Amino acid sequence: MHIEPGIVDATKIGLSYATAAGAATYTAKETFADLKKTNIASYALRALVATVGVFLFFEVLPHFPVGVSEVHFILGSTLFLILGSAPAAFGLAAGLLIQGVFFAPFDLPMYFINLTTLLVPLFALQALASRIIAPGTAYIDLKYSQALALSTAYQGGVVAWVAFWAFYGQGFGGETVTSVLTFGGAYTLVVLIEPIADLAVLAGAKAMRGLNGSALVTPRLYNNA
Repeated sequence: MHIEPGIVDATKIGLSYATAAGAATYTAKETFADLKKTNIASYALRALVATVGVFLFFEVLPHFPVGVSEVHFILGSTLFLILGSAPAAFGLAAGLLIQGVFFAPFDLPMYFINLTTLLVPLFALQALASRIIAPGTAYIDLKYSQALALSTAYQGGVVAWVAFWAFYGQGFGGETVTSVLTFGGAYTLVVLIEPIADLAVLAGAKAMRGLNGSALVTPRLYNNA
């Protein structure tokens, strides 16, 4: 999902500072909400797990350039379900930054663009989860249809933001349209795989009920609120 350097030039990149600031503000709000339900040690541990996970998603899992961007198996809904929205958001931001600083410094000018592309769909996923998952349902009891809806919301949001940045930066020329459509088509693979990953991880969590109450997971994983 990385927007390549040059897609949005320096005269237009200022918009990404505003969108990223909005995402960061919402992350702060979610962090305070998380801390009310857990504690700083649990939050820090889950944020660390998310950061390591995101870094591995970017650097270890298969990823390849397609069209206007790159296809990555980000597993945003998995991070949300296991760790919670705030630690997942922190991990996405930190993992992306670590990758940029140490492995892809040429991507750093696009950091706030890519940060927006990762975080805003995460919070859209969170809003959807509150609508389609009943308050009395622990995440380990999700159905495939619910996992698919969450994955589709996240990955669809990523594709939508990539398309926005591409059209914002390059206009609606034929080449750009083709690149965006090619990228969006390739991301259907992620949409198909991520729900399976979600359910596999949730099944593992269900078999490891000793984690209930652990600082490693969000309380909602095993509990109904």
